[in-house]
Formats: sequence, structure tokens, C-alpha cells
Amino acid sequence: MKTKQENIFSSKTLTYFLQLADIMNYTQAAQILGITQPALTQQIKKLERTVGAPLFYSVGKKLHLSDAGYTMLDATHQIYETLNKATNEIQQSTSATQGEITIGILASIEDEVFDDFVIEYYKNNPDIIVSFHLLTRKEIWSELENNKIDLAIMYLPDESIKNWKPYESKKIFTEDLLFLHHNEKLASKKKVKLQETIDNVWVTYPSDYYLDRTIKTIYQSQLVNLPKSVARFTSPSQILKFARATHAYTALPTSFLAAHPEGKDLWTSHFEPEIKFDLSFVFRKDKDEIPRNEHFLNAFDQFLDEKDYMTRLKEINENQGDNNND
Repeated sequence: MKTKQENIFSSKTLTYFLQLADIMNYTQAAQILGITQPALTQQIKKLERTVGAPLFYSVGKKLHLSDAGYTMLDATHQIYETLNKATNEIQQSTSATQGEITIGILASIEDEVFDDFVIEYYKNNPDIIVSFHLLTRKEIWSELENNKIDLAIMYLPDESIKNWKPYESKKIFTEDLLFLHHNEKLASKKKVKLQETIDNVWVTYPSDYYLDRTIKTIYQSQLVNLPKSVARFTSPSQILKFARATHAYTALPTSFLAAHPEGKDLWTSHFEPEIKFDLSFVFRKDKDEIPRNEHFLNAFDQFLDEKDYMTRLKEINENQGDNNND
């Protein structure tokens, strides 16, 4: 039977504390955690009563960690590090071709190449269970922190993560963000200036998605007005469908266009300046040395080589302005 103190120091309570310590805002932390603000406040107060000291204090509307809060934060990180180290040591002794691999993939990423790979991987390794989870960026970092996923597939760089020390990354390939349109005046251009892309409405990802933030950052840095979005969708397939039907402008990664030739009835061009980012595996340090994870990552590299996937991406990058609507 669990004691009251054991319940207070549960993984859930410590996760709540870590989230609030990271965001420093009760309302935003509660939204990320999927609970109400009063529920979060209640859990933090219970934790404070247990340790016998306030963990946070406010100056005006700004929240700060107290000295006790910093002590608790350090102790909580040490607890997670100890548990993760123990988990890794246990997993190190397992077979490379048995067990389960849990993968979190950013919901906005084109996943066809991963779907195809997992099918082939299962045929060659039937004793490995691969579990894919479509997650938001905040969910991915939370799952990595709590050791609930072995690998994450996401876009980098990511300025939202402040502490990279516990993590490593392995680049899959560099993505180019391509401009898609029905504008005949721009049809022959391999590169279009940002100013040339704002004479029409856009369809985009939601405003808190990585690619939408990336686009906004580039336009703002070049002192160009932001595109006017009239519709927002979470998946690239939805964005492409809307763009084709309405002639709205949009921007999608090269990997998506490589997997969806139906997008070729739109003209595509690179932006000027070009917009690039890396599609990468992200994992806790040394997770890639666990036999089944190492085997999985090596098999994926081999799969990309055998399917000539990188060549297809390169061809799409080089042929912008010479394609579509011929």
C-alpha cells in the first residue's frame, strides 16, 4: 500500500513540478500538461507542504524558483538521470533483434518513408516491436525527458529546448522548404524572392508549428511582410490539397514532395534566401548504443541507400523552375 508521501513524490507530481519550473507560468504549464490550473496549483502546494518550504515565489506577475525550488529541481533531475541510467544499463543487455522500440515523430513530418521502412524492418526482424506515436514538439521533449520514447524524429535546430546536455541527435537529411504556387509569372524561376510570395493568400501549418515559426522568422529577418494565411492544417497532405483546390500559396518540405508526386501540378521554387533545416533523430545520450536502437538506426541508413531516397531528394531540389504544368 502506497503511503501519502510516496504519492506526493510520484512521477506525475515531479513531472508537474518540472513543467512549471521550465515554463514559469501556471496557466501555460497546465495547458501543456492537459490539466486545469487549479489542479496544477493544488499539486504544487501539496509538494511544498511535503518538503516544508515554498518552491516558487512571485514578483508582480512573474514567477521565480525559491532556493528550495532550485534544490528540488536539481534533485528531480538527478532522480530522472539515475532512473534513465538504470533503464539504459538494463536495455544494454538485451538483444539487438528482440524487444520494443518506441518512437515519437513530429505530427507535421511526412512519414511515408518511415512507414515503408518499418514494414521492411519488421519482415527482417519479426521479434522487434516498433511503436510510432505522432506527437507535438512539447510532447516529444516531455516523453524524452521521462524516458517514455527511445527515439524522436523531428526538425532541428530547436531553440525551444534550453538544455541539450542530456540529448544527442543524428541527422537524417537536410530539408529544403519549397514554395508551391500557380503563378505563371514565377513558373520559370528556380528561386523566388520573399517579396514575390506575398501577393496572394497562403495555406500554412498552425501558428505554433515549427515550420510556420521558421517561415515567420525568415520573413521578419528580411524585413518582409508575413504571408497572409487563410487556412491552417496540421498535415502537409491537407495543406497540399487546399493549395491545389484554391490556388493559395504554400511551402512544404522536399521530402513530402518526393513522396507525393500529385503535388507536381503546382510550380515549385526555392526561396531566396533558401530556407533549410535538418530532419533528425533525437535521443537521450547513449540511447543509440542500446543494441536494438543501434540496429534500428543502422538499418534505416541502409534502407535510405538501397531505395536511393537521397538521390530523389537531390533531383527535386535541382529541378525547381523546370517542372510542372509543362
